[in-house]
Amino acid sequence: MALKLHGLPLSTCTGRVLTIFHEKSLDFELIPVNLPAGEHKQPAFLAKNPFGQIPVLEDGDLTLFESRAITAYVAEKFKDTGADLIRHNNLKEAALVKVWTEAESQNFNPAISAIVFQHLVAPIYGMTPDQAVIDANLEKLAKVLDVYEARLSSTKYLAGDFYSLADLNHLPYTHYFMKTPWASLVNERPHVKAWWEDISSRPAFKKVAEAMTMGQK
Repeated sequence: MALKLHGLPLSTCTGRVLTIFHEKSLDFELIPVNLPAGEHKQPAFLAKNPFGQIPVLEDGDLTLFESRAITAYVAEKFKDTGADLIRHNNLKEAALVKVWTEAESQNFNPAISAIVFQHLVAPIYGMTPDQAVIDANLEKLAKVLDVYEARLSSTKYLAGDFYSLADLNHLPYTHYFMKTPWASLVNERPHVKAWWEDISSRPAFKKVAEAMTMGQK
C-alpha cells in the first residue's frame, strides 16, 4: 500500500517529507490540502492532525504529523532502502545524526523560518515584512552558520563524512532562503557553501525543489 501524504509541494515541511520519499524511492500519493480554503481547519483534517498543520502521513492504520517525526519514521522503517540516513549500524554515528538533527530544529530553523516567512510568505497574505524581525533573525542565523562553518571544516556533512537526516532536514528552508537578498550568509562561508551546493544537488531534492516555487518571478 502506497504511503499517503497530505500537504502541498511548495510547503517547506511537506518538502522535507517528499525529499526522504525520493531518497528512498518510495511509492506514495500526495493529497493536496487547500490551505486558502481552510481545509486544514475542517473536522476531517483535524481528525488527522488536531493542530491543523501540514503535512500528515497515513501509513495503513498509522497517522503521523510533524515533518521531522515523519522523516525519522520513514528513515527507520525503510532503513535498508536507499541512503542510510540514520546510520543504524553505528551507534556513535547514529548519535551524531540525532545531535545535528536537533541542532537544525532548535537553532537553525527558528531563525531561518522567521526570515523566510517575513520576506516570502507575509507578502502573499498582504502583510508588510517586518524588517526588525528579519534583522534580528539574520543575526541569529549568522551565529548558527558560524558554528556550521567550523563543523564543516572538519567533516563533509554535519554528522560526519556521510549524508544523513541531519542534512536533509535543512533543505527546504535553505532553498527558499537562497532566494532572498541575504543568501550571502551561506555563500560567504566556504564550507557551508560547499555543503549547501552538495546537498541541494542531490537528485531526490532536485525533484522536490522543482515544485517549491514560492518567491519565483
